[in-house]
Amino acid sequence: MKHGFLFWCATLFLGGLILSACFADRIAPYDPNLENRTQALHPPTLLHFWDEKGRFHKRPFIYPTQGVFEANMTRSYDAIHKKKCFLRRGTRALLGVQSPARLYLLGTDSRGRDIFSRILYGARVSLSIGIFGAFVAVAFGFFVGALAGYFGGWLDHLLMRVAEFFIMIPALYLLLALRSALPPTLDSFQVYLLIVLILSAIGWGGVARVIRGMVLSLREREFVQAAQVLGRKTPEILMRHILPHTFGYLAVIVSISIPSYIFGESFLSVLGLGIQEPAISWGNLLMESLSYSVVRFHPWVLYPGLAIFLTALCFNIVGDHLKASQVSEDKTGEIPS
Repeated sequence: MKHGFLFWCATLFLGGLILSACFADRIAPYDPNLENRTQALHPPTLLHFWDEKGRFHKRPFIYPTQGVFEANMTRSYDAIHKKKCFLRRGTRALLGVQSPARLYLLGTDSRGRDIFSRILYGARVSLSIGIFGAFVAVAFGFFVGALAGYFGGWLDHLLMRVAEFFIMIPALYLLLALRSALPPTLDSFQVYLLIVLILSAIGWGGVARVIRGMVLSLREREFVQAAQVLGRKTPEILMRHILPHTFGYLAVIVSISIPSYIFGESFLSVLGLGIQEPAISWGNLLMESLSYSVVRFHPWVLYPGLAIFLTALCFNIVGDHLKASQVSEDKTGEIPS
């Protein structure tokens, strides 16, 4: 019961996050690259229902703020209680606020850009890299593993030695070496594709070995031998008779691999080798958090890291649930489909 509740909570969170990323244009309060230097490193906006006189308001409101410099030259913001600015439908988004107040749900960065809007837009890049990278790695791993297990012999030996070569190489060093060897003048789209390919190159080896073992068992089943007797072509046998029986494992490995690919993109972007400005990803949103002084006085710059953590946690919960379901099906003697 508890695991089922966590699974549905994680699924709802991931579904909401993916939908929010797809419709970021209509949800984000501000343009993610819109700068407001007068409100740099603004803390998250507090929503109020009671005013200074203790009166309750059905519509939440916020107070405008004014930036001031303290004795140590750190910026702080004082609320102006003379005016209440109620929330309303924004001109370009679902949520806005009356002028002159600004709605910063998760605060702003050092250039006065809304972090909440940037997280939503950054989710498009980071999530798509994780999802596409995992699917490319799984698809290529299935292709190699299926060929090795189905034909066997010298082809099996050759393909598995190649897969073991990629498995033995430390992923971190391979990731850095492959990306650093490429020219730094690439545009954002080219870097995006390269990161997907690099991350997929790291992860396909383990998938291929497992699929190879499954295909070795499946090729001895009666339905595969019957298809061979009937003269079915190899691609048809692999796609129609073998692939459906590996869906359970492939779904588990995809859900578990996505967080590692998101971490890989974030790692490259923080080091300056991944997605860079003006493109937005969760990785380059964390660059400001490398400064201890910024994190100490403005901890809300870590919210992109929190988004990465929650997303990885939810994908792992979904993967664990799928894995448990797969194990229970195997114990009952059913063939996963």
